[in-house]
This record gives sequence, structure tokens and C-alpha cells, in this order.
Amino acid sequence: MTGWIVFGIVVLVVLYLIALYNRLVVYRNRIDNAWSQIDVQLRRRYDLIPNLVETVKGYATHEREVFERVTQARARAIAAGSVGEQGQAENMLTQALRSLFAVAENYPQLRASENFQQLQEELSGTESKIAFARQFYNDTVLRYNNARQTFPAAMIAGALGFGPREYFEMEDQARQPVPVKF
Repeated sequence: MTGWIVFGIVVLVVLYLIALYNRLVVYRNRIDNAWSQIDVQLRRRYDLIPNLVETVKGYATHEREVFERVTQARARAIAAGSVGEQGQAENMLTQALRSLFAVAENYPQLRASENFQQLQEELSGTESKIAFARQFYNDTVLRYNNARQTFPAAMIAGALGFGPREYFEMEDQARQPVPVKF
């Protein structure tokens, strides 16, 4: 009789550990998926930027420094490796885009250009999608980090290879959307 009780307890503990492990795997996979969604929107943003720069260049040829800053910031953002590096690179890119739009404000013909207006709308929509994807990613990271830091998972999560995940944070100055209205 005592043997069956011990056996039952062992089985329950093993089943609980399996369920705990599976829950952590699901959260980790959701984080990876959420990051993929951010990456898709960031790639879309990176694809729009050269078209935007070329459109503005046609009207503001003497603003070479602004164009170079946008191009360099885009290259850094594309090459970023970790979530933290990506956040820093996106902050630089957002600041560079703000400079580009500030230049565009000085050219009424550019603001009236259909191509420029279309690029503005696409970039604005992409920025909204990036914001949503960042929020979803950070919410998923929060759930995962909470799951791995609460008892009893905290006792075994590290041993099973479940380390903490980093939030996709932005600096205060870059938290505002890129202004695209004229």
C-alpha cells in the first residue's frame, strides 16, 4: 500500500514537471514568433526607407548629411543582433527619419508629391504595426519571465535551459511615432 502511494506521488511529480517544461517551451516559442513578427515589420520599414530617401533627394539635393544619417542608421538597424542592439538601432533610425521629415517640410512640392504621400502612408501604417508587434512581444516576454521566475518553476527553469528574455525597449525620445503628417 505504501509503495503505491509513493509511486503515485512520483508519477504526479513527473507529470507536473512535464507540464511545467511544456508550458515554458510554449512561452519560449511564442516569444520567438513574436520577435519574427517584429522582424517582418522592421524589414518592411527598411524596404520603404530607400524609396523615401530617393524621393526626398529629388527635391532636396543639398541635404546630403541627412541622407547619409538615414542610410547609416538603416544599415545599423539591419545588422543589429540582440534585442537590446535592435532597440538602440531603431532609436537611431527613428531620429534619422525625424530629420528627414524635417527636411521635407521645407519643400512644398515634395509634400504635394503623390509618391511622397504614398510613402508617408505606408511608413505610418508600418510604424503602427511595429508598435503593435513590440507590445505583443513584450507582453509575451512578461508572461514567460513570470512563468520561469515563480515557484516552483524558478527552482528548475535555469537547469532546464530557460534563461530570462530581454524586453524590446526604446528610449523616451524615440517612443513617439515618426511624424509623417504635413
